[in-house]
Amino acid sequence: MRLTGKRALITGAARGIGRAFAEAYVREGAEVVIGDIDLARAEATAAEIGARALRLDVTDQASIDACMAEMAAGGGIDILINNAAIFTAAPIAEITRGDYDRVFAINVAGTLFTLQAAAKLMIAQGRGGRIINMASQAGRRGEALVAVYCATKAAVISLTQSAGLNLIAHGINVNAIAPGVVDGEHWDGVDAFFAKYEGKAPGEKKREVGAAVPFGRMGTAEDLTGMAVFLASDEAQYIVAQTYNVDGGNWMS
Repeated sequence: MRLTGKRALITGAARGIGRAFAEAYVREGAEVVIGDIDLARAEATAAEIGARALRLDVTDQASIDACMAEMAAGGGIDILINNAAIFTAAPIAEITRGDYDRVFAINVAGTLFTLQAAAKLMIAQGRGGRIINMASQAGRRGEALVAVYCATKAAVISLTQSAGLNLIAHGINVNAIAPGVVDGEHWDGVDAFFAKYEGKAPGEKKREVGAAVPFGRMGTAEDLTGMAVFLASDEAQYIVAQTYNVDGGNWMS
């Protein structure tokens, strides 16, 4: 029960990795709010795990502000996980400006301005806080077909460093988690991109990347929850502006 008495907002948590974080935080005693653009699914998830749901579109400042106002009215915020993100892939010659704008709007601007709004509330509360951004091994190096997504996750790592150095003066620890390849429904879409551009059979890319992980398999959402709980806990009080690889040994830094 390391998070007893804490209020947490997790973005994009109606399903997948975000849901696993929400479930872990509930088990650790936190009061959890799921912020998701799909309110119906968020409400269904919240009802199943004992959380609360709010509609949150991280590309819309009014939506971010309304969500933070709801958090303030309900008792404030102690923990934010910036989990909402999307994936895209294409050769450099086929990247469109529209696709670039959309992915950066969610993965980078969404992370920054949700972080900013949460930090403002945390500063006003005067009790510090924890902010955890979701980076990726893709932010550690480029990939031939994943230029835009890799760039967004590199930006998240950089934002984590800058925000961490700035906000620790207010007792707000900002850190990040960099997963490797994580199994789940989103990987059906990822696999489809590689099937299209590399001429692979459906499922072939997924099998390849799983076999290449030193641990011996793809990760699961549950593999990430230990780090998410740790970084939100009092045990991580002296950790500032770091990005932790949780990837089965895929990347060493």
